[in-house]
Amino acid sequence: MTRYCVDPDRHELIATWGTGQGELATRVAAVTAGADLAALSRLASALTQLSTAAWRTYTHPASAADSLQVNSEGWRREQEREAFEDVADAVASPNLPHGGAMTVEYSPVLESANRVGRALLALDIPELTEAVHAETQAELAAVGSAELGDLTGRARQAVLLSREGASPVQVAAADRLLQEDPFGPAALYSDIDPTAAAVAAAHWLYAAAEAVSEASGYAPTEVIREADNIEALPHATPTLVLELLDDGVSPYDAVTRLVRHAMRIADGVLPDPAALREQLDEAEEVITEYADDDSEEADDVLTGIRLTPLDPRRPARDLLEDLLTGINGCWLLHEEYAEDEDQDDDEEESDDETAQRHHHHSRAQFAALVRAIAADKRDRLI
Repeated sequence: MTRYCVDPDRHELIATWGTGQGELATRVAAVTAGADLAALSRLASALTQLSTAAWRTYTHPASAADSLQVNSEGWRREQEREAFEDVADAVASPNLPHGGAMTVEYSPVLESANRVGRALLALDIPELTEAVHAETQAELAAVGSAELGDLTGRARQAVLLSREGASPVQVAAADRLLQEDPFGPAALYSDIDPTAAAVAAAHWLYAAAEAVSEASGYAPTEVIREADNIEALPHATPTLVLELLDDGVSPYDAVTRLVRHAMRIADGVLPDPAALREQLDEAEEVITEYADDDSEEADDVLTGIRLTPLDPRRPARDLLEDLLTGINGCWLLHEEYAEDEDQDDDEEESDDETAQRHHHHSRAQFAALVRAIAADKRDRLI
C-alpha cells in the first residue's frame, strides 16, 4: 500500500511506497506555512486508509473466493472492487454530520474516501483538493494495473504483497525468468508478484526434483529431505508442495491454497476447522510424547507446531524463497550423484580455480536438465 505523511518543515504532503528494490516517494502537494499541520496529518492518515482498503481488493480478489452468491465473501469482495467507481464522488462530496448523526459506509473503500473528503473540507485549500483528487485516481489506477499483471510505475508495490490469486501474465513472466535462470534470478523478487512467481517456481521445483530423482533414485517427493543432509534447508514447505504436485494438484492450486490459508490465519480467521482438529490431535500426541522430556530436541519439536508452514506476515514471499531454495537443494543432491564429465583439469590451475570451474559447470549442466524437463511438462504450469 501507499503510505502518506507530512513533512512539517516543508509543509508538504508526501506519498511513499515500497518496491522490490527499496522505497520510493513523491510529493503530492505543498501548502502554505500557515496551514494546519494536524489537519494535514489527518488527511495523510485518511489517504493511507484508502490505499490500504484499495490494495486489499488486489490481495483478496473476488475470483479467489469460494462463491459469488449474494452476501457471500466473494460477493462482498466484488462489491468492494466496484466501489472504486464511486471514490471520486465520495472525495468530492463526502458524508457530513446532519442532525447529530452521520452516514457511515459499509464499504471500507468508500468510507475511507469519505474521510479523505472531510479532511479536505476542513483544510479548504483548493490546490490541495485538486492534487489529492489526482492522487487518489493514480492510486486506484495502480491497483487496476497490478490486477492486469502490469507491475510498472506505482503498481510495482504489488511485488511486496501476498495475493490469494495469481495473474496469468505474471506467472508467464516468472516462467520466462526461470527459463533464463532456473535457480531464480533477482528480477523474480523485484519485478514479479510473489504469488505468481511461486506458482512458476513450484513447476520448476518439480522439474528439478524429477531431474535429481533420475540421477539419485530417490522419489521426487524425497529429494529435498535428502538434500537437507548435505546442507541445512527449509525442507518442509518445498516437500509439501512436491507432494501436492505429485498427487496431481496443479502448481497454481498448490501455491494459492497455501498462501490463502496463511493469509486467512493472518486475518484471524480459522480457514479449515476439520484440518485443525486433525492437527490438534497430532499435536496432542506429540505433547504427550514429550511431556516429561526437558531436552533441547523436545523443546524444538513442541515449539515447532505451526498453524501454517508459511510466515503469515509475508506468506507468498516466504513460499517463493523456500521453493527457490528447494531448487538449489535439488542441484546439491544431483551433484552428489552425477558423473563428472569435466575430468581434463589444467595442471596449472589452483584448487580454488578448479573448484570454481566445476561449480559453474555442474550448475549449468543441472540447469540444462531442468529446462528440458520443465519445457516437456509445461502443460502442468498452464
